[in-house]
Amino acid sequence: MRITSNLVQVDAVVLDSNGKPVTDLRPEEVQIYEDGRPRKITNFSYIAGAGGRAAAPAPSTAAGAAPPPYRLRPEDVRRTIALVVDDLGLSFQTIYSTRRALKKFVDEQMRPGDLVAIIRTSGGVGALQQFTSDRRQLYAAVEALKWYGTGRSGPTPFEPIDTPTPGSKGAEVDAKKAGQEGLREDLSTVGTLGAISHVVRGLRDLPGRKTVVVISDGIRVNDDADPARETRMGRALRRLIDQAARASVVIHTMNAAGLQWYSATAADSLATHNGLGVRDAGQMGEVISGRAADIFARQAGLSLLAEKTGGAAVHDSNDLGAGIRRLMDDEGGYYLVGYQPGDSTFDAATGRRLFHRLSLKVTRPGRYSVRMRDGFFGVPEGEEEAGAPPSTQRDQLVGALLSPFGASGVRVRLTSLFANDEKTGSFTRSMLYIDANDLTFKEEADGWRTATFDVVTVTFDEGGAVVDQLSRTDALRVRDEAYRQVLKHGFVYNAVLPVKRPGAYQLRAVLRDHESGRVGSAGQFVEIPDLKKGRLALSGLVLNASAAGRPAAEQGREGARPEPDPQAGEAVRHFKTGMVMRYGFVIYNARLGKDARSPQLQVQLRLFRDGQPVFTGKLQPFALNNPPDLRRLAAGGSITLGADMPPGEYVLQVTVNDLLAEEKRRAASQWIDFEITK
Repeated sequence: MRITSNLVQVDAVVLDSNGKPVTDLRPEEVQIYEDGRPRKITNFSYIAGAGGRAAAPAPSTAAGAAPPPYRLRPEDVRRTIALVVDDLGLSFQTIYSTRRALKKFVDEQMRPGDLVAIIRTSGGVGALQQFTSDRRQLYAAVEALKWYGTGRSGPTPFEPIDTPTPGSKGAEVDAKKAGQEGLREDLSTVGTLGAISHVVRGLRDLPGRKTVVVISDGIRVNDDADPARETRMGRALRRLIDQAARASVVIHTMNAAGLQWYSATAADSLATHNGLGVRDAGQMGEVISGRAADIFARQAGLSLLAEKTGGAAVHDSNDLGAGIRRLMDDEGGYYLVGYQPGDSTFDAATGRRLFHRLSLKVTRPGRYSVRMRDGFFGVPEGEEEAGAPPSTQRDQLVGALLSPFGASGVRVRLTSLFANDEKTGSFTRSMLYIDANDLTFKEEADGWRTATFDVVTVTFDEGGAVVDQLSRTDALRVRDEAYRQVLKHGFVYNAVLPVKRPGAYQLRAVLRDHESGRVGSAGQFVEIPDLKKGRLALSGLVLNASAAGRPAAEQGREGARPEPDPQAGEAVRHFKTGMVMRYGFVIYNARLGKDARSPQLQVQLRLFRDGQPVFTGKLQPFALNNPPDLRRLAAGGSITLGADMPPGEYVLQVTVNDLLAEEKRRAASQWIDFEITK
């Protein structure tokens, strides 16, 4: 949605009486209204949808492991989907069905070009940088979903009926308890709307057709008994609607509670042990009616949020997976309708404080329904930004940390590898490559040159919460040949960080050049297995390459060996055809034969380009070479990069198959990217 002083442009979906999209409307067959007054349409066009089918499950390797993900560039993204799991408002019961539906979506419903995030409303600030096409990362986010006991939903979507407190002050006690529960619900609802608002703001600069799907037991906005509360929630909702409009985000909602039985259940207490406080039939009817009314009010809040932002609401369905599929299949084409607003819309005295309502009417004969944004506040685009204070150094760093795409003001590359040591346990070895040409060097006496920069590294868990962070200011001081070499090859920051617990992590690194203010960032997903469970696992892959030639001993007799190319090292991995690419890794928890010394392992290599396999090696038996620790087996090999391999980004995947393990736990794999340059 564009909002300027001379143009308001909004997207709208038009459905016929059968719920099917209408794609052939002409400008004269529609009329747009602002605050109930018709406006002249100046722009009108139909934008075809992303289309396509869900991506079929990728074929496994012969050893049983799925291929690595294909990394999306911004220009490749067709749909950006935020699946917002409102764990502040989901019961213990509905969390289970939500997890099952989300896993089904990841398995069966993702399409090529989908950038997806699974975000909890109780999550941390790192939620936005979890947008990915990597199914491993999404699986980890699904597994991390847990019931949030201090939210507004209990073990079931509605609270069981309790007996009234007996005694002369029983009603006072019950009223106080109800007030406390109401406050908890208010705080939780504000948290839910705030989390959705955070996601919507972050989506503003992301590519593709942008969709938020909110999965919740309900959001109660209207409250006849408390007008002040209704006003507060209404304001928050209108702000969210305006933000969604300006970010071009459609919000769909799903009631995870589905169809419910509202009458008395086994969980309801109808009397106290001594017979006091018993409700008669009429009172029980009122309580049950109140329960149903409360459930309907919560659903009404979800429906209102969807309706006002141009989305659809799914409710009264116990199949959440089918509901998500219906919403995603509905992401088809839409109309862009622009009109010239009146003078009063952006009037400084009145219009800018008002929420201007929008509606669209189809004048073609027949019955049609329209989904579009409900309205906007009378503030032109860019005006708020123009009056805002300039970005601070902290704003730059935080913005780069939270973006799902790396900032490119300073070219950086992050490689983080998992490993495990018998003494120190699991750890990550991180290498941050920095292109020194993007830094500003200040000349000093005697030929010295110094570049000063800030480096921030943050580790997020699967829910977006910060697990670890490091911030420091550093300087690179070089001269003469060292200066020329660092400009030619760049340099690498190394860090080894212990990992306290297994899990899925996002590692992010941001660098800011002091003199120019340019920022670069990079991130990587790392999965730390729980080796104590005894399952087969692999360390990260160490990958480098060198020019093909005669054996090292033979080279040594003729003279000094050529210097290795730093660009072909472990941190950068820029190779040329004809090079010999070497890889190394460690195998953990291989099963041993009856002699307690003989594993039966098979190793397979595959190369991918643009998500498609270009080379599949044969299954090779692993050769045991008297290792000092049979729980940690060092492995590796090499492959020559053929002259027929075109320049571009590639992925090497190594899969290990343990023939002594049970079939479901037989395979483990790791992959790492590299680039072939001219």
